[in-house]
Order: sequence, then structure tokens, then C-alpha cells
Amino acid sequence: MPGEARRAATTTSERLGRLLVIVPYLVQHPGTTLAEAARVFDVEPGELRNDLMLLFMSGLPPYEPGDLIEVDIEEDGQIFIGMADHFSRPLRLTRNEALALYLRGTELLATPGLPEAPALRGALGKLAEALGPETLGDIEGRIETSEGGRPSALLESLREAARAHERLEIEYFAHSSGAWSVRRVDPEEIFSSLGNWYVAAWDADADGERLFRADRIRRASRVGERFEPRGLSGAGRQLYTPTAQDVPVRLALGPGARWIAEYYATADEIEGPDGVLEVTLPTARLGWVAGLLLRVGPEARVIEPSELADRVRSLALRTETLYAADH
Repeated sequence: MPGEARRAATTTSERLGRLLVIVPYLVQHPGTTLAEAARVFDVEPGELRNDLMLLFMSGLPPYEPGDLIEVDIEEDGQIFIGMADHFSRPLRLTRNEALALYLRGTELLATPGLPEAPALRGALGKLAEALGPETLGDIEGRIETSEGGRPSALLESLREAARAHERLEIEYFAHSSGAWSVRRVDPEEIFSSLGNWYVAAWDADADGERLFRADRIRRASRVGERFEPRGLSGAGRQLYTPTAQDVPVRLALGPGARWIAEYYATADEIEGPDGVLEVTLPTARLGWVAGLLLRVGPEARVIEPSELADRVRSLALRTETLYAADH
């Protein structure tokens, strides 16, 4: 059935968006049954129960047991949520946080192919009113956004090149090296994943398949050459292509960090006791992995290389020092 197919294709971002609406509702309506909440949010009771189970791993720093959200589903289906007071009162944003949220929401609203989102449109209207014309007055002249449901000029240019099998020269910022570079690429598929647009392409200079984030492309121009498609595909694949220069990082992931194995190209997975999963994460930049592990916290542990473990400890110490200085 169409409804079943739609629900089977639920993405992580959709589940997150749903939880951000469901939790405040349940906090304000304690004792709502699973069946009642499922009807309100047009979701199967079983899927809603699975969503609520994710909350056991959610909360506020430092993510100790007393900082995590509590969910209690009674035998009669009544739902009670505790330790979620931050959802029961209006969110207080700084000016910069509100502006960033407004810009990201505007971009999301204009994404081609997304259904109408009256709630998001209404929230953006309230943000615009709070920010005021002095903040948003010339915003359209300072950033490029999609208008009228149409993609940005750069994204449309990438799509046209992919359709016409035309080689491009792009100026690209590589997160792994932290530098801009000029590359000749053969774009074959433009796709969206986890809120970002990507280009699956053949890198003529590196002589290999690569994925490029569209928002890190500063310039894309045609070079007057055509290419034969190699059948590259981006949608549904992991978003990192390992290279021979990568450093293998061995990690032990606790239950709250196992998502790393789903989002990144890990290998050599070994199930350990107490739900710990050992994986190898190849990377060209240890600093990036150090930042990731700092956000994850104690749920992820470095097995090797020892250099990375030292870097994580150093980064955590610097972060703690900066936080203490600000407070």
C-alpha cells in the first residue's frame, strides 16, 4: 500500500523532525496513549514506539544517566516523558542562532521536491518577525538561496553538466586537507543526503571516483569536453571514498556511538561485550576524527593510533579551558 511504502522509506532526518514535534506534545500532554499519539502524528504505533526508544540515548551534556531523557510507556499504552524540561518551555535563541536557523530553514523550504511544510513556513515567519527588518533587510543580497522551489544556479549548472555528460572544472574546498583546489571532474549524479547536496563524479586529476559536497564548490565551469558515463551512483551509498593515503583509525563504539558505523565508511567490524562495536575508520585527517570523538564523548574510545588518543585529550582540555574562561 502507498502509506506502507512511504513509511518504509522513513529517513533519519524525518524521524528527528518528528521527534522534535512529538516530545513537546507529550511533555505538555502526559498520559497520552501510544494509539492516540500515533493518530495525532499519522504514524504507525510500532514506529512511534521505536522513535521514542531513541530518546533513551538523548539528553544534555555531559550525557550522564541523569542527563538523559526518560520515557515510560505503561502497559495500557500511556506515555510519560521525564527529564525533558528543555522541551516544555520556549526555546531561547541568541541573535546569531536565530539568524542561522532562519537561513537554514529558508534553504530547506526551497529545496526542490520537498512537500509543503506550513509549520516550517509559519516558524520562519515568526523568526523573521523577531529578527526584524534591520537584520533581514539586505539578507537576499548577501547570500544565495533557492527561490520559488527552484535550485540554486550552481546546483542547476551541475545537473545540466551531468545530463549533458560535460566535463567541469571546479574549485573545491576539501575538508580533509582544509584547502581549496582546482579539479577536472565528470559529474554523473547529483543527489541529496542528510540535508546536503552531493556530486558523484570521476575526478580526472586523481583518476578515481569521488564525492563532492555541492556547498563546498565555489566555482564550476565547462571545459568543452564530453565524457562517457561510467555508471557512478551516489544516492544510498556512504559519503566517503577511502584512498591509499588514509590512516586506519581503530575505534571502540559504545551503544550511543554505533551510529558512526552507519554514517561513515568503516570496516573490520567486530562485536564485543556490552554492545561495544570495534571498527576501523579510514581518514586522511586525524584532526577531523578528533573533533568527531570529542562530540561523541566517552561512548567512543580510540584503540589506535595512540597519536589520535593524545589529540582528543588535548582538544578536550583546550575546550574545557575555553569554556571555563567564558564562564
